[in-house]
Amino acid sequence: MTVDVLVAGAGPTGLAMALEAHAHGARVRIVERRPEPFRPSRALILHPRTLEVLRPLGVTDAVLERSDTAPTAALQLGPRVVETRLAGFQLPETAYPHLSLVRQTDVEDVLTRALADRGLRVERGTELVTARDGDRNASVALRSPRGTEEIHCLFVAGCDGPASTVRACAGIGWRSRPYAAEVVLADIDLASAADHAGPSSAQVFAGRDGLVFLFPLGEQATWRLLATRAADGGAGRDFGQPGPVVPQAELQRLLNEAGARTRIERLAWSARVPLRCGLARQFRRGRLFLAGDAAHNYSPATGQGMNAGIQDAANLGWKLAFAAVRAREGPATWCEDVLLDSYEEERRAAAHRRLLLTHAAFWAEASTGRVPSWLRGVVAPHVAPVVPTLLKRRRLVAEAVRVISQLRVNYRHSSLSVQGTPVLRGAPRPGDRVPDAAVSLEGAPGRLHHLMAGPGVFLLVQRDADPPPPEAVASAQVTVLRLENSPGRGLVAVRPDGHVGFQCGAADPAGLLGWLTLAGAVASHPLASAGR
Repeated sequence: MTVDVLVAGAGPTGLAMALEAHAHGARVRIVERRPEPFRPSRALILHPRTLEVLRPLGVTDAVLERSDTAPTAALQLGPRVVETRLAGFQLPETAYPHLSLVRQTDVEDVLTRALADRGLRVERGTELVTARDGDRNASVALRSPRGTEEIHCLFVAGCDGPASTVRACAGIGWRSRPYAAEVVLADIDLASAADHAGPSSAQVFAGRDGLVFLFPLGEQATWRLLATRAADGGAGRDFGQPGPVVPQAELQRLLNEAGARTRIERLAWSARVPLRCGLARQFRRGRLFLAGDAAHNYSPATGQGMNAGIQDAANLGWKLAFAAVRAREGPATWCEDVLLDSYEEERRAAAHRRLLLTHAAFWAEASTGRVPSWLRGVVAPHVAPVVPTLLKRRRLVAEAVRVISQLRVNYRHSSLSVQGTPVLRGAPRPGDRVPDAAVSLEGAPGRLHHLMAGPGVFLLVQRDADPPPPEAVASAQVTVLRLENSPGRGLVAVRPDGHVGFQCGAADPAGLLGWLTLAGAVASHPLASAGR
């Protein structure tokens, strides 16, 4: 089998990467060193933006069928309890104005099935041993029960976790530091839910020693417990991976100290998980790329890990595929490095901002220092009466969700964000995410994101605009949508990941073709060269 993209790792990031690259024309192979899917789930939440980037892959509905899309949570602050609903946010710019509670294992199962439907099998029990960058391809050694195999491919996507072999082979440095707090995970059955919460409600207890969460998403029992506590500081810890078991008596003590009036009837599984925050110094070296936990590690605060990895895949997968398709046509006569370098340019900056967000949030919820402990144990119960009032400020809550779920991320400073002439006023700028909106196409009303729920580049053409040049329309990777309810002569080119790549207020065929060539959506030709 000829391989364009080898994906190492079959967690959510690797599975989404394989789907994204395959959907855009790449020949993909995905390997995973573990013989069976990883258990238990470490991630339990999907953000609106993640659901958006999964939608063109045709898997969002299947994910939502396994999700709680109208979750409720009961937050206990000392003796006070605050009820909140994690759905119905004032987010008109997305089709998913809610947080979705779903096990990582369910997300992985949906993505694995989608790959199988496309004829792609995850090769479990196959480990990437070495990966070397070369001028025209990458060389990879794979080890499985059948023996060792060496293959050549155009690109390697390292989605192989915190101890990434691809990162080590690429010689990419890693900046990180351990947290003084660690996470305790357990699947438990309780004698009863807490008095203030129903059986399907998530429960959060805030105290001096940290937060304790109970989610009705256990895999071996009804409830998944997640708590923070001071780390033991032992050396040689396998960060991010479940470690030693936690006795039932210790788990019960965590619940008692947090104020949870319930008793553990059965402990099915437990583990301590040491944590660190970290960021790779580069996301690319030649033909070797990093994504997900191989590129960045976060605390569990705000639920970024699985979401960030899937969003990495949505950014990189189509770029690798477009570069591979162009490579089949002959020697590169277009700016391949601009397209591929844009991944690190865009996603590393976003990862750094996310690192700051999660670090601040984890300090507030888990640090055992004097100030955060005082805030949780003393201040929080006193301010609890005003929390319901704050939660009713729908715009304030919606803005917080936008920040947490990365709906605010833009790539305006990317080399792949190009402004045409003249500027289209009132439209998203190059690099911005395209919001969902009511549109009219061929006399029929619809929603923009629904119309763009497929792979490839979309050209959004205003009602009175000139048709795009034939070279653009002829590309199998380009779809034209004429928006009849949008008067004007402008055009917006939307990348496969939902961000604007190019826009102009009137016909700019040379500029458009120049950008399509830069993005790898069309082959290089004289008019495109004239536009650069």
